[in-house]
Amino acid sequence: MASAGAGAGPGRGRPVAPWLKQALELGPPLLFFVIYLRMQDRTYDILGTEYSGFIVAAAVFVPILLAATGTLWWLSGAISRMQVFTLVMVVFFGGLTVWFNDEAFFKMKTTLVYGFFCLLLSVGLLRGQSWLKPLMGEYLPMNDEGWMILTRRLALVFAAMAALNEVVWRTMSDRTWVIFETFGLPVALMAFLWFQIMALQRHMPQEDEGGPGAGTR
Repeated sequence: MASAGAGAGPGRGRPVAPWLKQALELGPPLLFFVIYLRMQDRTYDILGTEYSGFIVAAAVFVPILLAATGTLWWLSGAISRMQVFTLVMVVFFGGLTVWFNDEAFFKMKTTLVYGFFCLLLSVGLLRGQSWLKPLMGEYLPMNDEGWMILTRRLALVFAAMAALNEVVWRTMSDRTWVIFETFGLPVALMAFLWFQIMALQRHMPQEDEGGPGAGTR
């Protein structure tokens, strides 16, 4: 599931154990994956309407994500705006999925989330600003040129992920999409960010190992 944890800096909330924070952020998508695997070949008659296992799994995912996000907010006192936006999208499109009994709404959610992130970063770029810096600057020290480069590249990656999600859900099986959504997109995004951190080292302050009199290069 599309998710972003940046935005709540260390000083804006109470500290939470890293393993617990990761469990609350990554647990709901993994639970959705497990629930879907158990339900994928079944249909369920609920109040006279027949629902596929996919739609029931999507419906169950909504309260799981609500509970996890609420717990994280209760423990830390802060959640990022991106997390709030993602939660709203999941609740809205999860509701549409059940209401219309159409799994397409839940699958399109990912396209719209990544598309929105791309649009948001692009608006900042058009204004000559990196709107990524206020979200991640406390975790990743870098000069303004580096932030502009990273923002341009990440906007393109979000656009590509949105487009790729459309191709996968429209042309492939439910099982393939669930695997792609749960593992493919997050792993690709983490790999991209890791590579960018390595590639943009020259834009980050580095301590000179020459001794007490040395400055930064």
